Order: sequence, then structure tokens, then C-alpha cells
Amino acid sequence: MTPIVRFPYARFLDALEQALGAAPEEGSTVLSSPLAGLLRTPQVPGAWTPAAVALVPLLKARQATLQAASDTELAADELRRYQKYAKPGKPSAHIVQLRQRQAAARQATHTSRQSLMKTAAAFVREAGLDVPERVALDAFIVEWLDMHIPKDAAPGA
Repeated sequence: MTPIVRFPYARFLDALEQALGAAPEEGSTVLSSPLAGLLRTPQVPGAWTPAAVALVPLLKARQATLQAASDTELAADELRRYQKYAKPGKPSAHIVQLRQRQAAARQATHTSRQSLMKTAAAFVREAGLDVPERVALDAFIVEWLDMHIPKDAAPGA
């Protein structure tokens, strides 16, 4: 059985959304100093850069991508489990429904990946990040998020 994937940046995303909507003085505790340098404007204390505003949709797109990938795996696992014992010939109505669910989950995965690529391109442009040659944008941005965005504590910790 495929484990349920949880979004590792949920608390940070909530805090960033609140900080962007709050007065400049109130949102100062959200960011670590290296990340604050990228997301805060040095000219105007307490103001946010366009990269900070672009980070919220990027994190939401990453969350949607993780959820869609998990849904696709669950649908595929369920379909494999039932197809194993299916009789040859015309598939049952249940198998057809499972195939439709898998197709919908795969479509959601493709859509969420496109959204991730679009928001990643906007974030990279706004933040002024240099994507190395021969590295896919989605792979670069996922690695960048893992390195720079604080993750939530493990559920059992």
C-alpha cells in the first residue's frame, strides 16, 4: 500500500501567507536570514520582493504535484490489485471505473506538473536564480525548495 504523502512545507506556507497579508513588522519571524535576504527588500525595511509573492504559488503548485502523484500511485495500486484476479475478456464495470480513476489521476498529475513548471519559471525569474545548464527546471526548483525552505517537524517528533 502506498503511504500518504504529506506536504513538508505546510507550516512555512501558512506563515508566509499570513506574513504577506500582515503589517511589515508582524511577519519578520517567518524567515531565516539567508531566505530573508531573497524575499525582503533591502531598500524598504519590512517590504517583500516579487520573489516572495511568487513563492506562495510555487509552494502551492509543489503541494498539488505531491498530492497528484500520490493519488496516481494509489489509483494504480488499486487497479493492479483488482486486475490481478480479473477474468479474461470484457472488463467488469469496477475495473472500468478504476481505469477511469487512474486516467483522471494521471491527468491531474500532468496538469499539476505544468503548473509547477509555470510557477517555477516565474519564481526563478523574480528571484534572479541561475538554473544550471542541463538541469531540468522542475528538478532544480524541487532541490532548491528542499535546501532553502524550512520543513515541518516529523509527526512523531
